[in-house]
Amino acid sequence: MSFKPFPMLIFILKVFLFISLVTVKATANETIEIGAIIDINSRIGKEQKTAIAIAVENYNHDRRNNKQLITVHFRNTSKDTIQDFFSAEELVEQNHVKMIVTGLQTWEETALIADTGKRHQVPIISSGTASYTPELVQLKCPFLVQMTSSSLDQINCTASIVSSYQWRKVIVIYEDDMYSGSSMLAVLTETLRSHGAEIEHQLILPQLSSLSDPREVVRREVVKLLRKQSRVFIVLRSSVSTASHFFKEAKEIGLMGRDSAWILADSLADLLDSVDTTFVSSIQGALGIKNHYAEETKSFQDFKGQFQQIFRSEYPMEDHSEPGIHALKAYDSITAFAKAVNNLGTKSSNDSKLLKNKILSSNFIGLSGHVSFVNGALSHPPTFRIVNVDGNRYKGLGFWSSKFGFSEILEAENGERIGVNGSRTMKFSEVKWPGELKRVPKGWAIPTDSKPLIIGVPGRTSFEKFVKVETLAESNEKLYSGFCIDLFKEVLKILEQNYTLPYEFEPFNGSYPDLVQQVINGTYDAIVGDITILAERTKYVEFTQPFAESGLTMVVPVKFDGSKKAWMFLKPFTGNMWIATGGVLVYTMLVVWFMEHQSNPEFRGLWKDQFGTAMWFTFSSLFFAHRENIKSNYTKTVVIVWLFLVFVLTSSYTASLTSMLTVPRLEPSVKDIGWIKRTNASVGCDGDSFVKDYLRQVLKLHNIKSITNQDDYPKELESGNIKAAFLEIPYQKVFLREHCNQYVIAGPNYRFGGLAFVFQKGSPLARDVSEAILTLTQDGTLNRLEELWFVLSRNCDNVDPADETESLTLGSFWGLYLVSGATSTVCLLFYVYHLFRKIRQMNGAFRDNIVHPSTDQRFWTKTAGIIKNDKPAVSLRRVVSARAAGLASDERGSSPKWHLVSPSDAAQIFDGSSQHPQLAIEMGNLRSE
Repeated sequence: MSFKPFPMLIFILKVFLFISLVTVKATANETIEIGAIIDINSRIGKEQKTAIAIAVENYNHDRRNNKQLITVHFRNTSKDTIQDFFSAEELVEQNHVKMIVTGLQTWEETALIADTGKRHQVPIISSGTASYTPELVQLKCPFLVQMTSSSLDQINCTASIVSSYQWRKVIVIYEDDMYSGSSMLAVLTETLRSHGAEIEHQLILPQLSSLSDPREVVRREVVKLLRKQSRVFIVLRSSVSTASHFFKEAKEIGLMGRDSAWILADSLADLLDSVDTTFVSSIQGALGIKNHYAEETKSFQDFKGQFQQIFRSEYPMEDHSEPGIHALKAYDSITAFAKAVNNLGTKSSNDSKLLKNKILSSNFIGLSGHVSFVNGALSHPPTFRIVNVDGNRYKGLGFWSSKFGFSEILEAENGERIGVNGSRTMKFSEVKWPGELKRVPKGWAIPTDSKPLIIGVPGRTSFEKFVKVETLAESNEKLYSGFCIDLFKEVLKILEQNYTLPYEFEPFNGSYPDLVQQVINGTYDAIVGDITILAERTKYVEFTQPFAESGLTMVVPVKFDGSKKAWMFLKPFTGNMWIATGGVLVYTMLVVWFMEHQSNPEFRGLWKDQFGTAMWFTFSSLFFAHRENIKSNYTKTVVIVWLFLVFVLTSSYTASLTSMLTVPRLEPSVKDIGWIKRTNASVGCDGDSFVKDYLRQVLKLHNIKSITNQDDYPKELESGNIKAAFLEIPYQKVFLREHCNQYVIAGPNYRFGGLAFVFQKGSPLARDVSEAILTLTQDGTLNRLEELWFVLSRNCDNVDPADETESLTLGSFWGLYLVSGATSTVCLLFYVYHLFRKIRQMNGAFRDNIVHPSTDQRFWTKTAGIIKNDKPAVSLRRVVSARAAGLASDERGSSPKWHLVSPSDAAQIFDGSSQHPQLAIEMGNLRSE
């Protein structure tokens, strides 16, 4: 066989080319090692492992990523946290991983792995538990990247649910975790307090791995909850295994029954798709808070198909193969790392700090939602889906987000899903509550016949009309009566429309503050009695709607002063009123006299006669008894207005005086509390109430005497042992109804919150009772009970000293005075105007007929004489004589002469046969004005 070198050369070249291609291929596809520490034996770990494997496979098969390949080294968590720490060290030191992804559910484990990343400067991506302070975590663990949002959002969602249903007390349950449990509890406590709720009890469940007999330990802890009042349970954080034991025991002892409410945080609610039917059946009616993610997108559907295929083949014993939020976050963690590696390239990806920063700068829409980071955690607040466990599955009720609150549906907006018609309160319908209850659970341990409501009743009261406890001698049975007892029975009638309320009364013979303390320490569930609402008490107990006003008043004996009754007739008018009335009277008198004395003979004569006539006329008009005739129209106008004023004043005076004489005027013997302080006078009060401390600490009174019975108050006041009694308004009303004409209120009213029933802090019964009291107030039942128990004494006239008739003031009549004075003034001015006009007309006549150097002087002298009217006939005679003489002088050319005539000749002057009729007519017109 001959040797053929050419074919051999071709073969060698092919082999060389193949080796070269393989070498180039190996060089191009550089392998990047990453680690994954998860609990492979748990459902969450199985989902995370499957999702990570799918993410790595998708990346490696993507032609766009053919330059680098990713290899994952899985490490399973163990019961020993230190072992997880060594696993992380091994991945970094031996496998030289560039990144570690972990899905651990406790901060204790996550913190140790994050510390490894910090020391070796290897990014750690955690898709497990969330932190409530991402910024602080980033400072302590700078290489930790949290594929979770702040847990504050979930806490706010939980508190919003509690607030929506007005639950006031809750019990928080969480599995022991030194790194997160207590911290989250502190945040939840503050958040609930801002929503008007509080944590009554916290139940810490130990980790099952540390227990030899988990069932017995869990049962012992669950039994403790039976002694608590609240029936609202929040499972803040727990593993499925621990929760299964807990719910089984809770259901057996009856905590999953009617009027209880359960809220499951995302640590359990996110696993409702994968837990078995036994677990689901034990939490029927519970509300769950699930992380929401979009299931209708193509990327999710593709991932779901891959996931189910691999998961079923890897874990055939699992009943459910749907991916949950933990699988989606694990997938997004690998995606964020892969995108960072692609962006950095082959060489730069070895720089761990640069790689970490590139991961933190991620911004894409992943399977779990929007992936971008702030302070090392997801920046976009999560959207939670509120679900209700019903049957073998759960049903969705709606959604919650810190952006829009509660909403039943979501709509796409700017690449995000936003709630429609968001509300701060949960208003979802068709909620199935535990025990198949249709109404909202009370969230409180409703009393039963075997465990009734224990109600404390004041056994030692000063005013027995409110509460009275009697003991039958034959049977030693307690009888309870009084206004408060009857009111409570009416409240029960309204409550029975929704539920029964078994109860037992127990008398308490201590003080009222001690009785309230019995509710605070849990001895009594409630108090039915006349308990005053005080600010200090509201911090520790729950008050109902007040059924009576409350305030502190000072009651003192009535002082009878007979000397003041002698001047009672002056009381209807105030001093200013009397002065104004007298002033208008005098002014009217002067105006009437001035306008009448010229023409009215009844107002002429001597000065004293004229003054007496004017005075008599004005005063007699007060009683409409004047007899003088009025000549002038101006005077008549003045008198008409004056008589109207008189009518109003006399009517008002009569009515006011009658009222003052009819209604007894009760004047206090002690005017105010200042006199009590100055004289250190003794005062009395109920020593079993808060009043004694209030008088001493607030009003600074020291000479205080305790009164134990309402019948002792009159005795102590009459004997002078006490000068005043301090009573709350409801008691004061009862006391004055029986002693209304003997005692009176003095000083101010020191107000308080009112009288109400008392319940334990946060009790929902307080709200129901308050609504019932409002109903009784509106339908008149409360008024009927008051009329029944607080009957007015027959010796009382139902007079309230505050209703005493007050003196009439000038402010009520000044307008009438103004009209009267203005009318008199206007009429006077018109009268004077007409008077001077007539006189000027007369003066004009003189000037036409009399020529004399001193004409003006004589004119004013005559005018003054007419106004004065001392001798009117003589003056008028002179005028007429002068007129006649002047005329004769004109005829004879001689000077005029004056002739005196007696007043008896006045008739001749104005006789119709006078030779100067025009002058007589003018003077007659002057008189008639």
